[in-house]
Amino acid sequence: MLKDKLQPFIARFEEITNLLMSPDISSNIKRMTSLSKEQSNIEPIVEKAKEYIKVLNDIEENRLMLDDPELGDLAKEELKELDLKKPQLEEEIKFLMIPKDPNDDRNIYLELRAGTGGDEAALFVADLFRGYLRYAENNDWKVEIMSSSDSEAGGYKELVFLVKGDHVYSKLKFEGGTHRVQRVPATESQGRVHTSAITVAVMPEVDDVEVEISESDLKIDVMRASGNGGQSVNTTDSAVRITHIPSGIVVTNQDQKSQHKNKERAMKVLKAKLYEIEMEKKMEAEGANRKEQVGTGDRSGRIRTYNFPQNRISDHRINLTLYRLDSILEDGLFDEVIDPLIADHQSKLIEANGL
Repeated sequence: MLKDKLQPFIARFEEITNLLMSPDISSNIKRMTSLSKEQSNIEPIVEKAKEYIKVLNDIEENRLMLDDPELGDLAKEELKELDLKKPQLEEEIKFLMIPKDPNDDRNIYLELRAGTGGDEAALFVADLFRGYLRYAENNDWKVEIMSSSDSEAGGYKELVFLVKGDHVYSKLKFEGGTHRVQRVPATESQGRVHTSAITVAVMPEVDDVEVEISESDLKIDVMRASGNGGQSVNTTDSAVRITHIPSGIVVTNQDQKSQHKNKERAMKVLKAKLYEIEMEKKMEAEGANRKEQVGTGDRSGRIRTYNFPQNRISDHRINLTLYRLDSILEDGLFDEVIDPLIADHQSKLIEANGL
């Protein structure tokens, strides 16, 4: 029964309340902070649990009064309301009991790379970035470009940007994978539809202390910056390329005039990439079911198609098709795709956890 599953949350909440009043805990700032955070996380479940248990008790009491000549009609009316409220509370509680992804509140780095399709893929990197930028504006998030590599025909061969705000990872964690685009390129004289693809990687921002990197594992090269960048381009060795020798990961940054700032940014992206690798290893160790539940996976897998001639956007993971591609990209209305993904993800978690 759901009621039995809720009792441990109530008991733990009361236990923490008592612990926080203990002199031993109040003098231990680290322990007190940890307990306060835990209590804050389970408080919404406990509040709903107490409301749910009260509803169960009220249902039982009213059923006992159904045959009472004076209170029977009143009990019947109250039961109608309570019988409606009970399943609503059960659904709310199920969602609250879903195991929380520890990364959900983090900021993220999004890495967009042009894949098959050459110039057309690079142009779509720019288009998708603008769509994400508008989506970020709709959510009052801030976006900061970390590094970019321009394409000669326009757009970007590669673009890495930081998205900062409330619950960024929880919203955008499903964007990782291959995004396929079908449209008629501006250079196509015959009006033929071309197919190209880009890859998107979603990497949680991590604190410096969360990922330790030995200096001996790094190869750092400095060079002249190229492309757009102001007067300092090609005059100072401001661009930085960092190679993480054990993993083979290479991160380049040249967007800032300062070599120090470029190195700092490159290190942040490198740590995010290494953290992502550790996440993938952990999921592999926990099995395929866990990988499915957290909504991440192989970034080489095709997740979405953007068909411009038909104004169609399709997410292949949940068989979702919408004929509003122009609005979704131009106005940043990605919630129309993301919200169904989140709902599907939550349903799988509820089922997997036997709720």
